[in-house]
Amino acid sequence: MNKVKYCFASLLFLFGAIVSAQEETPKEKEPGHTNQSKFKQLYEEFSTPNTYRSASGAPGPDYYQQQADYKMNIELDDKKHWIYGEETITYTNNSPDDLEFLWVQLDQNIRTKDSKAKLKNGGGIPLAEQASAFASKYIDEPFDGGFIIEHVKDASGKALPYTINFTMMRIDLPQPLKSKSQISFSIKWNFNIPDHTVNRARSGYEQFPKDGNRAYVIAQFFPRMAVYNDVEGWQNHQFWGNGEFALNFGNYDVNITVPADHVLDATGTLQNRKEVFSKEMMKRYNKAKKSYDKPVVIVTQTEAEAAEKGFSDKKKTWKFKAENVRDYGFATSRKFIWDMQAVKIGNKDVMAVSMYPKEGNPLWEEYSTKAVAHALKSYSEHSFDYPYPKAISVHAKNQGMEYPMICWNYGRPTEDGKYSDRVKYGMISVIIHEVGHNFFPMIVNSDERQWGWMDEGLDTFMQYMAEQEFGEIYPEAIAPNKAYPSRRGAPSKIVPYMSGDQSAMSPIMSNPENVYKLGPNAYGKPGTALNILRETVMGRELFDHAFKTYSKRWMFKHPTPEDFFRTMEDASAVDLDWYWRAWFYTTDYVDIGVKDIKKYYVSNKPTKKMEEYMKARNLTEADLPPLVYLAEEGSEDYDQSLKGKSPSESSKTLKEFMMDNMTAAERSAVKEPKYFYQITYDKPGGIPMPLIVEYTYADGSKKNITYPPEIWRKNDKEVSIVLSSEKELTGVIVDPKAETADIDTTNNSWPRKEQKSDFDKMKENIKG
Repeated sequence: MNKVKYCFASLLFLFGAIVSAQEETPKEKEPGHTNQSKFKQLYEEFSTPNTYRSASGAPGPDYYQQQADYKMNIELDDKKHWIYGEETITYTNNSPDDLEFLWVQLDQNIRTKDSKAKLKNGGGIPLAEQASAFASKYIDEPFDGGFIIEHVKDASGKALPYTINFTMMRIDLPQPLKSKSQISFSIKWNFNIPDHTVNRARSGYEQFPKDGNRAYVIAQFFPRMAVYNDVEGWQNHQFWGNGEFALNFGNYDVNITVPADHVLDATGTLQNRKEVFSKEMMKRYNKAKKSYDKPVVIVTQTEAEAAEKGFSDKKKTWKFKAENVRDYGFATSRKFIWDMQAVKIGNKDVMAVSMYPKEGNPLWEEYSTKAVAHALKSYSEHSFDYPYPKAISVHAKNQGMEYPMICWNYGRPTEDGKYSDRVKYGMISVIIHEVGHNFFPMIVNSDERQWGWMDEGLDTFMQYMAEQEFGEIYPEAIAPNKAYPSRRGAPSKIVPYMSGDQSAMSPIMSNPENVYKLGPNAYGKPGTALNILRETVMGRELFDHAFKTYSKRWMFKHPTPEDFFRTMEDASAVDLDWYWRAWFYTTDYVDIGVKDIKKYYVSNKPTKKMEEYMKARNLTEADLPPLVYLAEEGSEDYDQSLKGKSPSESSKTLKEFMMDNMTAAERSAVKEPKYFYQITYDKPGGIPMPLIVEYTYADGSKKNITYPPEIWRKNDKEVSIVLSSEKELTGVIVDPKAETADIDTTNNSWPRKEQKSDFDKMKENIKG
């Protein structure tokens, strides 16, 4: 079939000649410019690879990270809602540097009475404001919280000098901590526990006026070592509230003393279960370890309601140990109902756990542990097997916060036990999301204080997949809906944000404190970008392998954005610099449309433009190889007799060429297009994306073609494509399945005027 190929090569030559002729119009000389291509490599944005972090995105041969181990004794005073604590920190300096001082995080200090965090945002008079928010701003006395540091001492009991700067504390060492050595020191502190229902505090208590009890969800409750790494030395950026945490891995030995009638769970493995559990609770717990299909209730609602009336003056100490975790949290109350279920992850069992007051039922007893178990399975399937012994979901009003092995989640029925679908799906979603944070950033330990999207965006993407799988596994939970109604992840969900006011928008690659809308910026947009990358740009097979590679490379380590970007390319052989640049480094948006369509027919006569082209170069037809010409319908070159004819019928040159150079069998195998279209697509939006097109023909048939994003590499504004067909083209739709987050679909379709009604329907579908 070489002759056939040669035949079509001549046709290509024809189109090249037409394009060349069209581009002959003289232009004024423009000044030179630097490389502005969206497809240039990210050498300017990325750091130079080194022995700590390789160009492949993997940890380098000299990669290191510090370790901080904690031994703590904590007491919670339920009557005063106060915490008292003492800790011994053993800090191992694995870096190549000698450290003159140590930085410790004091995140509770954001809640001091005179905290500057309250003054960080400007703003004028709102149109209206909730009464509670108004009172908090202008009437109520500020909460008096923050760490009260009683002492900082070295291993011998000698006081160590320290300086507190807002949420950071510098401990000055008598001599530098040498590379590859360690130091132990102790800190004693206390603080006033906030009501977390006021101003959405990340941890604290909720007061239940009807029975006089409190339920506590406690985190950021102890001074924690800041991170020292190869990227920026000490990560001692202040905690202003939005940027979350940068933390070291370590081992924890924690004793927590609470009222004797409380039940408590926390990060780590309970060491004295037989001391703090009743015999009946132990019996139920042992049953739960073998129950893989449904939860076993450890503390029943009846038992919790009875405990609400007790208010014991006695104390009980719960002892936990946790290995290789980056943080610590616990929850305690006499109000908690408690259930557990075993989940098979790889070759080990993990306990899925829920704690909730009666106010959470009947919603929580039905769905909480089910959502925990599903999240563990889904995330493990898409990244790595969950390595910890348990995952706990704790019910807390208006909360959504995560820590190793434990998280607090919202979703509360009305007092009569009724709840809407919105409340149900919101609860399931937040549990999946917060449990999912065990993977990102509790294990793949990114710097949340600097790059909020690296945990929230990746987790939102994983959450979306888990939600859709939840709907498939538990269809009864989403009836009568056909699919789980995910709030984020689908391309269409991010369109309102990306089409919004550019003056109130920041690139994803921004510090969480500096973005205007944290939810869309750190959660929605990166989560959607990864979903589009998986479904539309890379394909699931390549994406999933690369994503797992990143996840496993950086388990229990500290990745940067560049480590993620580089690994995704390294493990897939897909050049994605254009994608990272557009989606993560800019506030550009997607908008691709059909600009123009022209129809051509084959002719054996040179067009006027071709004649001008030949004349300008002193050429005659005798100087050129056999040529086929295309005449635009409606132009002065157009001959009505050409319409509907095949190339061999309408071009003597082509007919003779085919007869002279092809056998009858070869000619019969060639499909001769009768219609030729030059379709121009434009890109008002800044983000280059695959050009996904659905072509519709007169006989009702459709053909889908996806042109690679590289089609925009030489012209970022518009591109023309030649389409040849045996059938007449009647419609064109760009992005027919709404896969690219295109912000303006009014330019996505082209109808023939003769068949306007058909395309009106198409437009309506797109707009819908």
